[in-house]
Amino acid sequence: MNKKILTIVGLIVIAGGAAIFFLLQQGKLPISNTSLPTPPLTSISQLDETGATPEGVKTLVNANNQFAFDLYSELKKKSKNDENIFFSPYSIFVALSMTYEGAKGKTAEEMEKVLHLPADKNLRRANFAKIINEINKPNKKCKLSTANALWPRINVKLLEEYQNTIEKYYGGKMTPLDYAKDSEGSRQIINRWVEDQTEGKIKDLIPAGFLKPSTVLVLTNAIYFKGNWLFQFDPKETKEEDFKTSSGKIVKVPMMRLVNTDKKFNYAETEDVQILELPYDGKDLSMLIILPEENKLEKIENELSAEKLSEWKGMLKKQKVDIYLPRFKLKTKYFLADTLKKMGMSTAFDASANFSGINGEGGIWIDEVIHQAFVDVNEEGTEAAAATGVMMVEGIHSLFPVFRADHPFIFLIQERKTGNILFMGKVANPA
Repeated sequence: MNKKILTIVGLIVIAGGAAIFFLLQQGKLPISNTSLPTPPLTSISQLDETGATPEGVKTLVNANNQFAFDLYSELKKKSKNDENIFFSPYSIFVALSMTYEGAKGKTAEEMEKVLHLPADKNLRRANFAKIINEINKPNKKCKLSTANALWPRINVKLLEEYQNTIEKYYGGKMTPLDYAKDSEGSRQIINRWVEDQTEGKIKDLIPAGFLKPSTVLVLTNAIYFKGNWLFQFDPKETKEEDFKTSSGKIVKVPMMRLVNTDKKFNYAETEDVQILELPYDGKDLSMLIILPEENKLEKIENELSAEKLSEWKGMLKKQKVDIYLPRFKLKTKYFLADTLKKMGMSTAFDASANFSGINGEGGIWIDEVIHQAFVDVNEEGTEAAAATGVMMVEGIHSLFPVFRADHPFIFLIQERKTGNILFMGKVANPA
């Protein structure tokens, strides 16, 4: 078979964010303020995966992967032409799934649809535990770990059933913080936990001012990965070369090379796209790179789905390939509230949300979802980290419908007995 020459200049940003999760599951299976209390250490203990099955794991993996492509599509719409995209769908998926565990009614229905989650709690929880156990399995050649945590406001009582679910199946430990009296100190404690879980790669996840007295609960996920390529690139072979961006601009990049070798890689191509899998040492994880033909990036992006991914992966065959891959490092931060609303879970973000499964009475909703990610791809391998914070706030709880006339409205004055309208108007600006 002839060698294929593959120059990676296209859709590379999706590989790191999504591949960490879905390729793992394919059956291979200092803050200077020292006066602050130390964040809790997250011990990696075995979660209760009783009842987990390969089919159940596949169901959740497919849900995560479809959510990955759905979110990618939304982020693409908001990004500028030559703007990089990088995120961990796994991190966002898990943080929101922990939140979903306390959702009821319409709130739960919308989140379930956006996240593609199975409604069966037994299937969902046991298989989440299985996936987290696999990620945190010791003695791997690559370093891969994930952790979850709950940070309720002091004196806020969470339902015991909810606490037990998060700890038993997600490994989320609870640490109360005083958002009312010390929101800045609380912020630093959470951020330090994130920094510790990501080997210092994710700093200041929650910016100043995002925690306030009305904050009731913060849910966090962190994931960290570091692995060497199974077949490493020689730094001496890295040369500065041209990279043509989506807008047609030519930029100089350090282009790594793996050419004229006897190594074989999983590779496939169609008339629109090339697909290459680069394994990491140990072969449990890999980077999957999707390279559209020139001027076909938008077409391939529009086709992205869990089904299309499976189709492409089914085409992969071992063969020799000459590889040219840019060395790159990306740092991203996303405030996802508006994006998630557009995706279909708007109820979770307003006062009509029903999260009574968290505190027993509701009156709380999601204020913001913050996600931050980092990736460094070089000749030796890849280091990647990400974290997600879901911030929940409270208002005055009412069992009755909320009528808040805080935008233009129409009004009339009528005789009740006859219905005769005496006056009518519209208030567009009452100031």
